Amino acid sequence: MTRILFVCHGNICRSPMAEFVFREMAEKRGMGALFHAASAATSGEELGNPVHQGTREKLQAVGISCADKRAVRLRPDDYRAWDLLLGMDSYNLSNMRRIFGGDPERRMYRLLDYSAHPRDIADPWYTGDFDATYADVCEGCGALLEHLLRGEGDELRKDDFEFFCSLMRLSYNDKHLELMAWAEEVAQLSREQQRAFLTNAVRLLRESYLLHAGLGEISCLWGE
Repeated sequence: MTRILFVCHGNICRSPMAEFVFREMAEKRGMGALFHAASAATSGEELGNPVHQGTREKLQAVGISCADKRAVRLRPDDYRAWDLLLGMDSYNLSNMRRIFGGDPERRMYRLLDYSAHPRDIADPWYTGDFDATYADVCEGCGALLEHLLRGEGDELRKDDFEFFCSLMRLSYNDKHLELMAWAEEVAQLSREQQRAFLTNAVRLLRESYLLHAGLGEISCLWGE
């Protein structure tokens, strides 16, 4: 599962819009289980407040509810908790770097950096143009989703790897040892090598009559 945190200044306009639009896009593609999306603010100005009426009404108009969302603030430990931290504009990124003390693992981008025309998303709190913000958010979320589904830069996540290895431990014969030997370096392999690893692991588990129901969940992460 890829964890994505959308970030803006107050967490009441742009970032919650991106959070719920991205969720909806992923669900419509049947890929919702592959992602966990949320949003947060770089400031404490709106903590606990609901989504801005303009964003709420725009989302409602396209059948998306954000009724339970309340503004939360970005914390220093969020850097390790999320795979991608996506600001809406350059100012957001500057504040995010201040909160995190930099971006040593290159997890931080603007949402529209994934689009064909990288740029900031204007804050509708000031512009009043929620239609333009929605169009930009849809462009960014669509490009982001395509990027992630293509697997560009994707690696086997540690939690997926550990879950997969827990399935391996269901085997108590020589196949277990062979699988675990392969698993030693799997997190460092390329996407195609990971795919080959999973294919061979499925074969060995079938040979051992120990194919676990949850294995399909892991395989689907790589499009098997």
